[in-house]
Amino acid sequence: GNTRLKWGLFEGKELRETGAGEAENLENLFAEANNQNIKNVILSNVGKELKKDLEKRFRDRYFFINLDQNTPLPFRNAYKSPGSLGKDRLAAIAGAAHYFPGEHTLVIDIGTAITFDYLSADGCFEGGNISPGMAMRYQGLYLFTARLPLIETNAVAEFWGQDTKAAMESGVINGILFEIEGYIRYLEDRLTDFKILLTGGGADYFAKKLKSEIFVDHNLVLTGLNKILDYNVHIEK
Repeated sequence: GNTRLKWGLFEGKELRETGAGEAENLENLFAEANNQNIKNVILSNVGKELKKDLEKRFRDRYFFINLDQNTPLPFRNAYKSPGSLGKDRLAAIAGAAHYFPGEHTLVIDIGTAITFDYLSADGCFEGGNISPGMAMRYQGLYLFTARLPLIETNAVAEFWGQDTKAAMESGVINGILFEIEGYIRYLEDRLTDFKILLTGGGADYFAKKLKSEIFVDHNLVLTGLNKILDYNVHIEK
């Protein structure tokens, strides 16, 4: 990421360990990998470009993939501008394909932005939508009005806010909730069955408020990256 690095250690399909640190400490991650019986490595980088000498060291020691738009994927991609598709979205979709093969799946990532991505039962990523996340909505209300305060909360006491702060809280939280429910109703009108998979910092909070059966996985992106890596390892073989 731009500021934080998150890693996962898999044995086959099983996630054994996870960790996080500062993004610039990728050098330390290489040293950590040397202490394990690592064979294959995949990097999803949305921050600074990886230093050439460090990438060479990864490639010299491991089967190494630096995920980009040309990386073979374990699903078909119908996105018309694959170069602009976020790597975290790619990985989350691959994670959905891993958990629910042969199932229509709605993947919702509730983070800085909220993404809604649709994977069809025949393994095709049909596309998705991007919406402002919770903090972005509060920031927008603060920055583009003269007197609304800046607040940071996910608490909603009453449906109708009875003061300005409560009105903003209810408006933002219920707005996101109704948005998610709207996507679910859209698919319910068109499909007899589908799965809903939530990830991201707000996944637990909103999963509890939704009436539909929801699956939550905070390591969905890591699982998807491992799925992409495993797919490419088998191509090489």
